[in-house]
Amino acid sequence: MEIINLGNSNSILNRFVAELRDVNIQKDSLRFRRNIERIGEIMAYEISKRFTYVTKDIPSPLGIAPMNISDDRVVISTILRAGLPYHQGFLSYLDYAENAFVSAYRKYKDRLNFDIHIEYIASPRITGKTLIITDPMLATGSSMELAYEALLTKGQPAHIHVASIIASQQAIDLLEKRMPENTTIWLAAVDPELDDHSYIVPGLGDAGDLAYGEKE
Repeated sequence: MEIINLGNSNSILNRFVAELRDVNIQKDSLRFRRNIERIGEIMAYEISKRFTYVTKDIPSPLGIAPMNISDDRVVISTILRAGLPYHQGFLSYLDYAENAFVSAYRKYKDRLNFDIHIEYIASPRITGKTLIITDPMLATGSSMELAYEALLTKGQPAHIHVASIIASQQAIDLLEKRMPENTTIWLAAVDPELDDHSYIVPGLGDAGDLAYGEKE
């Protein structure tokens, strides 16, 4: 397994993450969603460097141009609901990809304790394909683990890319133990801890609420 933190390198990505965190800027839900989408575009570009490529002859008006083109069959899978703008960012660049959606939510047993429940999955067959699972926030890692297990009902992928924006160290440690070796984890930032409600600290708050409004 490989873990890649793109935030360790200085780039425009860091500004987008900073704006997601900023309590003043994140009040603008349109900008918040757009920043998640833009980070998805950057992540898609970086992940595409790991695809397999074949040379194809492309006809132009003046001749034939040999071009290296990705040969991967890609499935972009998203954990609802905060993942929707993130998914769109990936799809903007990987527009040939198939798509899958999984709902995962916290069902609280009391104020602090909860279980993760998977309620819905819509996915193509993923056998032999490159599976990208996107979720902006990796707090405990449990939602990602259960989403992956749900997707396995649709086959066995050739490679798994887990793409998040902010992760806790606890989530990374869990996925290193639970996800298979042919997994690459992509991040834009790693935060050190979780609070009593299992939110990432310093994190950014509830990404779903900031993107789409508070839920009841």
